[in-house]
Amino acid sequence: MSYFVTGATGFIGRHLVEQLIEHREGPIFVLCRESSLPRLAPLQRRWGSDRVVPVVGDLGASGLGVAADWVAEHAGTIDHFFHLAAIYDMTADDATNEALNVGGTRHALELAGALGVGVFHQVSSVAAAGDFEGRFDETMFDEGQPLPSPYHRTKYESERIVREECPVPWRVYRPAIVVGHSETGAMDKVDGPYYFFPALKLLRDRLPAWLPLVGIDLGDTNVVPVDYVAKAMDHLAHLPDRDGEAFHLLNPEPQPTVEVVNLFCRAAGAPRFATPSAPVPVPGALRPGRILAALVRQRPTQIVLDQTLGRLGIPAEVVAHTGFSAVFDSRRTEQALAGSGIAVPDLESYSRTLWGYWEEHLDDATGRDPKARAALAGKHVVITGASSGIGQVTALKVAQAGGIPVLVARGRDKLEDTRATIEMRGGTALVYPCDLSDLDAIDDLCARLVAELPTVDFVVNNAGRSIRRSLRLSQDRFHDFERTMQLNYFGAIRLIMGLMPAMQRQKSGHIVNISSIGVQTNPPRFSAYVASKAALDSWSNVVASEVVGNGITFTNVHMPLVRTPMIAPTKIYDKFPTISPAQAADVVIDGLVGKPHEINTMLGNVGAVAHTVAPKLAFRVLNMAYHVFPDSAAAKGQAVEQGARETEQMIVAKVFRGVHW
Repeated sequence: MSYFVTGATGFIGRHLVEQLIEHREGPIFVLCRESSLPRLAPLQRRWGSDRVVPVVGDLGASGLGVAADWVAEHAGTIDHFFHLAAIYDMTADDATNEALNVGGTRHALELAGALGVGVFHQVSSVAAAGDFEGRFDETMFDEGQPLPSPYHRTKYESERIVREECPVPWRVYRPAIVVGHSETGAMDKVDGPYYFFPALKLLRDRLPAWLPLVGIDLGDTNVVPVDYVAKAMDHLAHLPDRDGEAFHLLNPEPQPTVEVVNLFCRAAGAPRFATPSAPVPVPGALRPGRILAALVRQRPTQIVLDQTLGRLGIPAEVVAHTGFSAVFDSRRTEQALAGSGIAVPDLESYSRTLWGYWEEHLDDATGRDPKARAALAGKHVVITGASSGIGQVTALKVAQAGGIPVLVARGRDKLEDTRATIEMRGGTALVYPCDLSDLDAIDDLCARLVAELPTVDFVVNNAGRSIRRSLRLSQDRFHDFERTMQLNYFGAIRLIMGLMPAMQRQKSGHIVNISSIGVQTNPPRFSAYVASKAALDSWSNVVASEVVGNGITFTNVHMPLVRTPMIAPTKIYDKFPTISPAQAADVVIDGLVGKPHEINTMLGNVGAVAHTVAPKLAFRVLNMAYHVFPDSAAAKGQAVEQGARETEQMIVAKVFRGVHW
C-alpha cells in the first residue's frame, strides 16, 4: 500500500505521517516545495523511517507542480491521497484563503486524477457549516448556511469541489478546533484558544487565583487534540465501504466556551470566570455570545478591538468566532471508531499539558521585550542544567531574545534536542556536555569555553541536586551531604572560578545563581540542600565585592518551589501550589536583564525577617511543619507514601506558598 500526503510538514500532517509509519506499510510520498526541503529533513530524522519520500511540487501550481515523469511512473500505484495542505487561520485575507484552500484543492484533484489514486481524503473543517443554527450531522453539507468569513467560505467551497468534481472515490474529514498533543502538549503555532493565553498569563501575574471574575455566556466551542485527529483519520481512511462520507472529528459533547477558558485559567493559576445564569431560558439569537459575535464583526468594533485586545495578540476576527452556532453530531464517526480504542480525551485531563507547552515554547513575550533584546542579543549565556526544567526553558527564552545559549548538562542527547528546537525557530545554540559533579570535567569545560567563545557574557548556575531527608534518616547517609555540596556548591564555584579570568579580561560578566527560598526560610528535612545553596549565596556575596570593580556582578535568585523533574520523587508535591518552569525562567531572565543583587519572593523575605526578629517562634512553626510533613517514601526507601496528613499538609502548603516542605 502506498500513500501521497500534502501538508506533511504542517501540524496535522506530520502527526498523520507518524501514524502511517507506525501502523501501515509501503512508501509515503510527501509533497514539498524545493525551498522547504531543509525543513523536511529534521522531520525525516524525527520520523526515523526511510519510507517517507519527498516529492518536489507546489500547492499553487497545476497538478501541484509534480513532474510529469514522476506522475507517469507512479500512476495506478497510489492507494490513498491525503490532502491536508491548506491555510488554517481565521485572520488570513480572502485572496490567501482562495489561493490555498480552493486553488490548492483543485490542483490536488488534478494530480489525484492523473495518478488514478484509490481514495482521495480531503481534510475540511467544521467551519464549512458556517453559522448554521441547530444540529449539523455528517450527512449534511449545503444547508444554505451563512459563511461569515473568507476562511468559512473557502473551507465550504473546497469541500464542495471535492464532492462535485473529484475524479476518484473520496472521503471528507471535518475536525473542530485542533489543539496540541494531549500527551506532550506539542503545538506549532498560536491559533484558536492559544490567542487568549497571553491574557490569561497577564491575569495570573496581576491577580490572585482565588479572585472570581465575572464573565458572559459565549456559547459553545469544540476543541480536540491533534493526536486524536491523526489517529482517527488513519483508522477511518482504511475502513472498507465508507467512500463518499464525511466524518466529524470533534468532541461529541458541546464545550461551553467559558468552561474551556476556566480550564486553562486553572492550568495557568489565573482567576476563573463565573457567568451569571438567566432566570428564564434565553433564545439563541439573544444569548450574549451571539450578540457579541454580531457586534464584533462590524468594522468600527474591529478597529477598537485591534487597538485594545490586539495589543495582547488577540485578533478581532478570532473574538468574533469564539463559539459555534451549530451543534455538531458525530455519531457516525463514533460508530466507525467503535472498538478501535480511539476516543476524544477529556480536555480537563490535558489542559495543563497544553498550557505548559505554550508557556515554555510558544509564549513570545521575552522576544518582544525591547529590554530583554537589548541586554541579550548576540550575547553568550552559559546555562547549566539546560537539558530540562528551568534551564531548558531559560535557554529557549534567551534564544528568543536573540541571545546564544550555551547549553551545559551531563547528557548530550537532550541538549541536542534543545538545540534543534532553537535552530528550527531561527536561533543559535551551542552544546557542551559536562558532568558538573566532576571537577576535572568542569576545568576542561572552562578551557573549551574560553578558547571557543568570543566572550562569556552570562553564566546561569542552574544545575542542582535536591535531597529531602530528615537528620534522623541521614545518620548513615553522609554521602547525601557530600553529593549536594559537590554539585550545588563546589561544581558551581569551580565553573565561576574557571571563567572568571576571561570575564576580568573582558571587563564584564554577570552570574545568576539559582538558589532557593529555603535559604531564607530554613524548612526542615532540607539540611543538605539548603546548606549547599546557602554556601553558594555566601561565596557569591563575598566574591561580588572583590570583582565588582572589573564589571562583574552576581544575582542570587531565591526560587520558590518549581514543578520540575527534581521534585518528582517527593510525591506530596504533586498537589502543592508550585510555579512552572516557564515562570521560573521568566525570573531568571529578569536576573539577566536587570542584574539585581537578589530576587526574592515576599514570603521568603517574611521568613528571613522572622528568623531575625522572632527566631524561637519561627523554629516552633517549622517544627510543626516537620511533624505535618513526614519523610517521603523515597527518603524512607518505601514504595508508597504512608500515614499522610493530607488536609493539614494542603493548608500549610497554601499558607506558606512556594516553601519546600
